[in-house]
Order: sequence, then C-alpha cells, then structure tokens
Amino acid sequence: MPNLSYNKYGRSFGNIRHTTLTPHRHTARYDKLLGRGDIARHRQHSLRSAHLQHLLHQLHVAIRRFDKNLRLMLYVGSALQRLNSLTTLGRLYLPLIGLGEVYYKGEVRESADVWAELGWEPIKLKSKEGLALLNGTQFMSAHAVWSLIQAERLSDWADKIGAMSLEAYDGRIEPFYHQVHAVRAHQGQIETAEHFRKLLEGSEIIKQKKVHVQDPYSFRCIPQVHGASKDTIRYVKSVIEIEINSATDNPTVFPDEDLIISAGNFHGQPIAIPMDMLTIALSELSNISERRIYKLISGQRGLPNFLVAKPGLNSGFMIPQYTAASIVSQSKGLCMPASADSIPSSQGQEDHVSMGANAATKLYKVMDNLDHILAIELMNAAQALDFRRPMKSSPIIEKFLSKYRNEVPFIKEDIVMYKEIHKTVAFLKRYPLNF
Repeated sequence: MPNLSYNKYGRSFGNIRHTTLTPHRHTARYDKLLGRGDIARHRQHSLRSAHLQHLLHQLHVAIRRFDKNLRLMLYVGSALQRLNSLTTLGRLYLPLIGLGEVYYKGEVRESADVWAELGWEPIKLKSKEGLALLNGTQFMSAHAVWSLIQAERLSDWADKIGAMSLEAYDGRIEPFYHQVHAVRAHQGQIETAEHFRKLLEGSEIIKQKKVHVQDPYSFRCIPQVHGASKDTIRYVKSVIEIEINSATDNPTVFPDEDLIISAGNFHGQPIAIPMDMLTIALSELSNISERRIYKLISGQRGLPNFLVAKPGLNSGFMIPQYTAASIVSQSKGLCMPASADSIPSSQGQEDHVSMGANAATKLYKVMDNLDHILAIELMNAAQALDFRRPMKSSPIIEKFLSKYRNEVPFIKEDIVMYKEIHKTVAFLKRYPLNF
C-alpha cells in the first residue's frame, strides 16, 4: 500500500497542496476550513456512504437540536458555490463548532451565545471531518430534489390548466388522438395526449362543431411541448436519485480495502447539466402557457377582448397578461446554461468547475416563476369558460372549476388583480392533483 500523507485527506490549497500536515496541524486546518434543514440531513446521508461514523453520530445529535425555534442559516451568494457548494455548506455548518450565527426564536444570534444559553457543547472535529461537512454537492442536489418535486406537480397542473384553456378557446380534440402520437412514440407526448383525453371526456364544448380547421401551436402542440418537459423531468429525476444516494465527499475512504483516494466525486457536472436541462423544460411550460393566456384575451372565437365582462372603463385581464409576459421573459433569460461556464480558482488547481450551484438557484427561480404563470393561466381559463355558458366542460373540469370559484370569483369589474394571483398560487399548492 502507498504511504498516504495527511495532505491526502484534504482538498487543494493552491501552491500549498503538497504540504504534509502533522496530526495536530491537520485537525487545526479543518477547524479553519469550516470558516468557509434538509441540506444537513442530505449531507448526513452522504457521510454514511463515506464511512465517517464518528462524525455521522455527532451530526445526527446536532440535527436533532434544530426545530422551528432554532434553525441553521443558509447563504447562497458565496464565492465558490459555483464549484461544489463549498462556501455555502461551510457557512451552514459553522454553528456546529460554535462559530457563525443561527436563527433562534425569530432572531439572528451568535451560535456560541445560543449554545451557552442552552447548555450545549460545540462539536469537536477530528481529522477529515471538517472537510467531510463541506465537500459535496448537497447544496445543488437539495435544490434539485425540491425543484423536481415541484416540477412533477406543476407539469400535472400545466396539463389540467391547459385542458381548461383548450376548452375556453373552443379548441379541437383531434390533435390529442392516440393515433397521432403512436407514430411519434415519445413517452411524454403519449402521456400528455392521453391525459387530455381523460380530462375532457364528456365535455359539451369539445364535442361541438368547430368552425376553424386548426388551432394555434400553443394549443395543438401541447402534447409535444408538455411531453418533452415530462421526459426531461423523468431523466433529471433518474440522475438526481443516483446523486442523493452517492458519496460526493473527497477524498473517498474505503476502510475495508485500506484505501484513501483523492479523486473528483465532489464535482457538480453530473447534476449541473441536468439541472440546466430542467430549467429549460420548466421555462418552456411557462412560455407556452403565456401564449395561451394571450390567445384567451385576444378577442377571438366569441370571447370578449381582455375577457372583460363589462366593456367601457374596465381593462379586464389585460394586466395579468403583462405580468405573465414579464415573468416568462425573466425565465428565458435564466435559461443560459450555468454548466457551460467555468472559471479557475485556487491558483489553477481547481481549473474546471461546474457552476452547478448557480444552475440550482436559477432552476429554483424558474420553477417559482412557473407557479405564477400557471396561476395566471388558470384565472384566464376560468374567466373564459364562464363566457361559454350555458355549455359545460367535462365533469372533471366542472368540479375543479366549482372549487376554484369558491376562492376566486368571476371578475365582473376591475379589481386589484395581484391578490387574486396570490390566492390562485396558494390554491394550486393546496388543491389535490388527483381530482
């Protein structure tokens, strides 16, 4: 076996990367390195894979201390978050060794003061343990997990709300026939078309004779666009499931083989690229949703301009479409892949980085934007459907619309609309998908 000096336990420090540390200096170095909720629990799982049982026990004890009155604080703008969440996780875990601040009973407090007040002792780190808390992809992957959970929810809502818009616009069902999609057998496309057929089964509106031959792309190409996003979500989920069940620490410790290997499992590229893909997929759901919003207010197919119930001084749903267009434009700007960028650091030792943490924060924002775009589309689709009375949509959609109308009313005259948007966002987060 090779003679493994103490610097093998660490990450690089520029031109001091060849310095060998004594055990005493080694421990001190990792206390210093730390200077640089769910993420903590995710890190705990990763440490289990790295065989760091002593630290795992201490971290488990520490995590149990935190509740609604005591929380770790997370900063997302640190200098090297682009590499592997290093500074972000370092800031997150400072309180474990009695440094930094915590959020305690509604206030930001020095962790040392809170620990003294509660009679707790900070964790005492041993060799390798400080770095083990920092070196990994947990910041990125925690954002990815949260965004995937929301993406699956919002993808389903995009179908349901899109079906309402298709009805409200008096669209055609033929582009959703199975035969169309069987000859281009992308799974997401097939699933979307089938979903729409089920949602619109029994509708009077969809079955009525149509005057127009074709619908705009934002309606008749829903299976292709929504389906592509579904397939992307499915792929990204498969990658993230591997990542959160992996050891992303460095070096990697193999006690059974008596091996300590300094390698590159901390690198965020395997999830940075998929997160950029998911950002684009969610942005496209926003993009096509906004186009449907625009069509619904454009005064076509028997609907009034801007869905105004009482023409004259009322502007109806004009401004919500402005809002949607602005939000969509922001999301498009966030679709530049963060993983296409890299910048060297640590005197060139870290000469290729994933920028995965930037991909993670962009993804989170685009996901939040989609929440609001779909809420605005729902407001417009519901308003437009009410102009189709006395004809009815399918039993599924009519039931959902009735529930929605208990919270957000038909707009007869101009009101402050942002409140209705917020209520709609909250409704979509609360209402069960399996209606």
